[in-house]
Amino acid sequence: MRVVAGTARGRPLKSPDTIKTRPIIDRVKTALFDTLGDRVVGATVLDLFGGVGSVGIEALSRGGRHATFVELDEGVTAILRENLRTTDTAERATVVRGDAFRFLTAAAAKQSAFDLIYIAPPQYHGMAAQAFQQIDAAPLSSVDGLVIIQVDPRERLDITTIIPRHYLLTDERRYGSTLLLFFTYRA
Repeated sequence: MRVVAGTARGRPLKSPDTIKTRPIIDRVKTALFDTLGDRVVGATVLDLFGGVGSVGIEALSRGGRHATFVELDEGVTAILRENLRTTDTAERATVVRGDAFRFLTAAAAKQSAFDLIYIAPPQYHGMAAQAFQQIDAAPLSSVDGLVIIQVDPRERLDITTIIPRHYLLTDERRYGSTLLLFFTYRA
């Protein structure tokens, strides 16, 4: 796993030797950022269920202004911090070690707003749907903000049966066993 483009291009990213995380593969990450294009430049990013930080670090490498990473596991968080240092992106990042749902509640209370929100939780636990419902209830997006949800295609129905008040499904892309759903904020 590595940073695909930008200022940290080619730098390797460490990941744990366990199955605690499921990092996005480089092919899917490249396709994601090709889809986002210049939208990432100057963006504030929330990498929820951040793992080792692959998506948020890629955003920072490509010109993102700031990224907030939320990761529960202490060992994985240590690797995330190391990856931020290795890619020289640590000064534009905030790492929150804690529960993603508690973070969303606190962010809603502070009226936080992000340009890009990336949700990639552990699969088959309904966590993506739960997180998206919390984000929609707040909402946590800036004007024209985007929520991207990464799930297994079998979890699509869990997400698309939610009728969000503030978001519209504007795109979806499937790459093998990875499905990316793009929701645009509509005030």
